[in-house]
Amino acid sequence: MIRSRFARIFTGIACVLGTVLAACTSTVSGSPSPAPVVPSSSSPDSSDVFAGLDACRLLDQLNAGQGFNPGENKSRRNQCTASKLDFATYSIALDATQGLREFAATNTGVREISVHARKAMEADISTGGCAVAVEVADRALALVLVTMARASEDAQGCPNARAFAEKLEPLLPPVS
Repeated sequence: MIRSRFARIFTGIACVLGTVLAACTSTVSGSPSPAPVVPSSSSPDSSDVFAGLDACRLLDQLNAGQGFNPGENKSRRNQCTASKLDFATYSIALDATQGLREFAATNTGVREISVHARKAMEADISTGGCAVAVEVADRALALVLVTMARASEDAQGCPNARAFAEKLEPLLPPVS
């Protein structure tokens, strides 16, 4: 029962994150050459508003003393998942490429909410639980996923995700 529930959890997380986070590869023919050098006086790369923030560090900080296992990142993305036996699995993903508009387009039953003064949205996860996306920039969001350990407690997914997002929000970069 628990093992199949965790399989549902990770499948749900993968589905939601897969729709929120995207990657691509390409092959270019020719000879390799070094990338152009960017002068140090230029402005820093603003494409990643989460530069310097680590999802696992944030998750562990927010879960400290509550019986969750240490956060684990199983991909190259800035995301992390931690579980507490017989309670829930909490995940954080820091997506510097997609915003609330993309979250709304890739999830059904999206509800607009606010987390402190920030725009946010929540949606039920198809495998049970809830996702809360908190705006950081037009094309960046922090995603909180909560999946309860017991299907009978799925109704607590969104209240728990909102409460966790409220704890996370002060640690996020200001809205840009």
